[in-house]
Amino acid sequence: MENIGQKIIALRKLKGYTQEKLAEKAKVNLRTIQRIENGVNKPSGTSIKLICEALETVPEKIIEYGKKEDSKLLVIMHLSVISYFFIPIGNILIPLVIWLSKKDKIIKLDETGTRLLNFQILWTILTSITFFAMLFTAALKLTGPKNLYFSNLLLYVFVSLHIINVGMAITIAFKIKKKSDFNSYPNLIRLIK
Repeated sequence: MENIGQKIIALRKLKGYTQEKLAEKAKVNLRTIQRIENGVNKPSGTSIKLICEALETVPEKIIEYGKKEDSKLLVIMHLSVISYFFIPIGNILIPLVIWLSKKDKIIKLDETGTRLLNFQILWTILTSITFFAMLFTAALKLTGPKNLYFSNLLLYVFVSLHIINVGMAITIAFKIKKKSDFNSYPNLIRLIK
């Protein structure tokens, strides 16, 4: 498990801050930053709050109070998105229940869950729009080569969206199971933070 100092170093470097700049922005002594990053001192609640504000993050992202690793639950959460074949909006509801109930107890579940849920919400919106557009063109009984091309295009988009969703769920679950570095779903929109 990554310690607090390493996480602060990574976030500080991501922001392009030196230790001095972080100390200045957080209004914390430079020596405090150095000791925390080197693992000499554990930060006080006030220090961690100020540092997190300067790094534009929350303390929960840096400190994992009593969190455990549970790759099985991460795999289950990712594969649960496929449940939409049997349960309407199951791709959102089941991961949401897992995320809400376990995000404070399992390492990586909070960030992974928010990315998964944001992606599934966007995917559901796009799939619904495509589906209703197909119904609309069928209801109008539009004929002709242009309309047939448009109907076929909508069908291809609809099928492609399903293939992408299932493929990503299986790929990410497989990477988690193999304990390889994995990136969860892309962070295209941030409806849930």
